Amino acid sequence: MSDSLERLYQAVIAAKDLNPATSRTARLFQRGPAKMAKKLAEEAIEVVIDAVNGKTEAVVRESADLLYNLTVLWASAGVSPADVWREMERREHLLGIAEKLPKSAMKMPKAAPPRAPRRPIVALAARARKRH
Repeated sequence: MSDSLERLYQAVIAAKDLNPATSRTARLFQRGPAKMAKKLAEEAIEVVIDAVNGKTEAVVRESADLLYNLTVLWASAGVSPADVWREMERREHLLGIAEKLPKSAMKMPKAAPPRAPRRPIVALAARARKRH
């Protein structure tokens, strides 16, 4: 998956200076970060609506659009997929792969102990079994 997003990111970087009349990516770069953010939000909403309505195929299609628009916004902000992967790895070491960082800094562990055992991914494993 990270290879696919890296290739998409590189394609976005390559297309950002193309003719906006023929390149959606160049058009987004021309319109700026506010337009990029709006497109990303629109795609996220479409994914949510399709998921709530049980439209699996639409969720797949809209998720691909969401990832495209996310990579465009990353490129505009000077963020690379590698930056995101490093943050995900850092979080995994602190909290385990299935967790999101707490909003409050007070809830956040100061530092991960060396070679701390990782928590099991119970929620993800249980969800995977339900699909079959």
